[in-house]
Amino acid sequence: MYEEAMSTNERLKSRLQGSKQELVLVQTQLEKVTQRKITMTERSNERSMLEKERRETRVLQKKISDMEDEVKIQTELKNENQRLKDENVALIRVISKLSK
Repeated sequence: MYEEAMSTNERLKSRLQGSKQELVLVQTQLEKVTQRKITMTERSNERSMLEKERRETRVLQKKISDMEDEVKIQTELKNENQRLKDENVALIRVISKLSK
């Protein structure tokens, strides 16, 4: 009976050791899968951030382009305004000379 109990005990110890090894293997695999999932999530987040940055960049480039156009138009209007002022001064001189 003692020998039978010892044999059963050894068999159970062996199974326990095998189960422990299998548990370590499964934990390692779980950690790898978790890391992959985290990495995939990080990549997805990075892609999402990159796309958001690209959209923001496009919006800012559009605003810059619009503002450059406005500056160009303002410059043209200032030049036209100055030309008209100069022309007005010249016409006033002509009218003044004709009035004398």
